[in-house]
Amino acid sequence: MHSLIIGCGDTGVRVAARAVAAGDTVTGVVRSEPSAAKVRAVGAHALGVDLDADVLDLPACDRLFYFAPPQREGDTDTRMARVLHAIDSVPTYTVYISTSGVYGDCGDAWVDETRPVNAESERAKRRVDAERQMLEFSPQARVLRAPGIYGPNRLPVERVQEGTPILNDTDGGWSNRIHIDDLATIAWLAGTQALTHNIYNASDGHPTGLGVYYDTLADMLGVSPPPRISWAEAEQRFSAMRLSFLRESRRLSNQRLRDDMGYELAFADFHDGLAASLKAEPPLD
Repeated sequence: MHSLIIGCGDTGVRVAARAVAAGDTVTGVVRSEPSAAKVRAVGAHALGVDLDADVLDLPACDRLFYFAPPQREGDTDTRMARVLHAIDSVPTYTVYISTSGVYGDCGDAWVDETRPVNAESERAKRRVDAERQMLEFSPQARVLRAPGIYGPNRLPVERVQEGTPILNDTDGGWSNRIHIDDLATIAWLAGTQALTHNIYNASDGHPTGLGVYYDTLADMLGVSPPPRISWAEAEQRFSAMRLSFLRESRRLSNQRLRDDMGYELAFADFHDGLAASLKAEPPLD
């Protein structure tokens, strides 16, 4: 079997390592030489490509893992359109990591995969378009809607140590997360199993207020909890990108994922995930 990983960064290298261990021939598509070196370090082949500018000559594959984000502007994912046009035959398995942002703001509601998408930002609209493209390309594709990804060197350590404020608990909504090692395992399982559904929430299933997450990290770092600010002050201090995330709230259910894949997450408790991340070796990219 040949696994082709488009956008073989931190998550992709972890999937590549799993594919190599399973005996696959693996090609990781990257943009930079440092990224290529990390792909080669796990025993995979690295293919340096600018997905937006280069003529795309992609190898045939049995498993396609698409992890590249859309370009930064517009309502459609033109980058994915170029890539899918360059693939001659539909792979047996196709996996795309999308975002839970496609649901939009759901307040306090629990959200499963039957909820209609309601993308509110251009960023999320591009992801909705990417999901559509992928499912038209391969009706058997698996779309993983991931929330915030955390793991080694993917924590707001500097913000917490510097005492950077966060939105207060009364103005903030629910936050969801997934440890990067769990996401890599879920992606690999989605690319190797016959599954019942196309869409899965790739979340740890334990949403919390954002403050709980930051306070727990602060305690592990041995520093004071971050100070809180109001929404009005946040609008003056935070970037438009950060505010767009804070405006949305939802509680993601991962029941379908656990039922269909039979996978028990290694870090369903984010306390364990934070502790493991802080102790871990440097990340793969």
